[in-house]
Amino acid sequence: MDDKNLIRVMIVDDHAVVRSGLAAFLTVFDDLKLVQEAGSGREAVEKCQQIEVDVVLMDLMMPDMDGAEATKIIRSKTPNTQILVLTSFKQEELVHKALQAGAIGYLLKNVSADELAQAIRAAHAGRPTLAPEAAAALIHAATKPSEPHFDLTPRELEVLSLLVQGLNNPAIAKQLVISRSTVKFHVSSILSKLEAASRTEAVALAVQHNLVP
Repeated sequence: MDDKNLIRVMIVDDHAVVRSGLAAFLTVFDDLKLVQEAGSGREAVEKCQQIEVDVVLMDLMMPDMDGAEATKIIRSKTPNTQILVLTSFKQEELVHKALQAGAIGYLLKNVSADELAQAIRAAHAGRPTLAPEAAAALIHAATKPSEPHFDLTPRELEVLSLLVQGLNNPAIAKQLVISRSTVKFHVSSILSKLEAASRTEAVALAVQHNLVP
């Protein structure tokens, strides 16, 4: 096949044995050509600016610069280069971080050779590919209930923080240099906004939703 019709691939992984295995895999497919390797995200960013790369197989967990940060920089500097994440991790936050950085696909390292080749071709054509586990993580994130917003004022958050510390109204008044009646007003407002029946329930909700340090 003419070189100009080949998909130019870069392998980025901090483990030499992984890079070696992927390099061997690429030789099986006539339309894929390994043009560069990198052992870190920073090295990948540098090499992507030195040589034309169509698709980068990007590991996520690497020293010096992780795969998501490298993806973001590469996509900003060479937008025609597509990034296909190839990792052992399927945590929801990692999938989000990679896709937000500009990756077009997210695959796990247990993928078959044919599936990886198809994903590389899809990435080159601008089509996304997600491992079932990555797709499930995105669906879970989209369907889980959002954290409630209680709209507490800065002063109410101060009072709530002191409630969490176990202070009573007189102690809170002394701490904040305000009257006891003002403290009572703030506590009443906090209970109303949190829909809490008692100070104890308000404290439990504050801890549960990380409302105060």
